[in-house]
Amino acid sequence: MAKQEKVYYHIGEVAEKFNVNTSLIRFWEKEFDVLRPHKNKKGNRMFTEKDMRNLHIIFHLVKEKGYTLQGAKDVLKAGFEVVEKDVTIKETLQKSLNFLKGLDQLLAEKQNNQKKLPFVR
Repeated sequence: MAKQEKVYYHIGEVAEKFNVNTSLIRFWEKEFDVLRPHKNKKGNRMFTEKDMRNLHIIFHLVKEKGYTLQGAKDVLKAGFEVVEKDVTIKETLQKSLNFLKGLDQLLAEKQNNQKKLPFVR
């Protein structure tokens, strides 16, 4: 059976994923129009995959690129698609790097194991 993707993420899960406080997520929600999570009957925020993607772009601009909030808003208004493409490229490169590091580690382990084997004729 295929693993079912989550439809909604709670604010705690979102904050943990980005390693930030929930208060920062709530603050960004007020500051950025692209963030509009659903709220259940209790008022709990329920973030979709699209919200997660938008948060990732905001996180990239503010935390990784060092933009001010106004600077990030201006960039998003001027070219959301361009920023999204840049973030996607960065993610792809990071995944590729992690994959290659994993392969390198497996090869190193295999070489170490072969050195430990006794020579048999």
